[in-house]
Amino acid sequence: MKIVYPVHTGLYLNLTNRCPCACTFCIRQKNEKFYTQDSLWLEHEPSFEEVKAALLAEDLEKYSEFVFCGFGEPVEALDVLLETARFLKSKTSKPVRINTNGLGNLIHNKDITPLFKGLIDALSISLNSSDPDIYTINCRPKFGKKAHEAMLDFARKAVQYVPEVTMTTVSTTITHEDEKACAELCKQIGAKYRIRELIS
Repeated sequence: MKIVYPVHTGLYLNLTNRCPCACTFCIRQKNEKFYTQDSLWLEHEPSFEEVKAALLAEDLEKYSEFVFCGFGEPVEALDVLLETARFLKSKTSKPVRINTNGLGNLIHNKDITPLFKGLIDALSISLNSSDPDIYTINCRPKFGKKAHEAMLDFARKAVQYVPEVTMTTVSTTITHEDEKACAELCKQIGAKYRIRELIS
């Protein structure tokens, strides 16, 4: 079971298979592997002790950052994520990032962003479109159309607690006009904007 895996110079942490979205462009819709020879589908959700053991088997100092990102939405396993982040902060000064769909407040029915203060150095939030209808069609969130505004609200709150917040869209999945609108949204929120490559 692949709990940690290297991507470029970072070490990625795979905590859960659960995700409230079924994005049409998501790599997990068509592939079991991502930057690894092993499947990223987990047999079960790892406990903190399992994650800790996987990290201790690595030379943590050789990585430039640690990223919560697997085949599921990392904040679905929020308690393990936070405990792991605390452990990493006790072991290394390297930055800790979460790649998230930004629906954590809907998932947990409360504002989770204050919990990131002092533990999470960066967030990458999947914006995916400035238009709620396009977002809903492409991301297929189980929460329906309210997910888009919830994701934007999550980002607005997160910039108060996390030093670096970036919001992303996926190349070729929306129009250039939409990308410009996304860039403006990010500017209003106080987040960076990045267009990431479509991975097939």
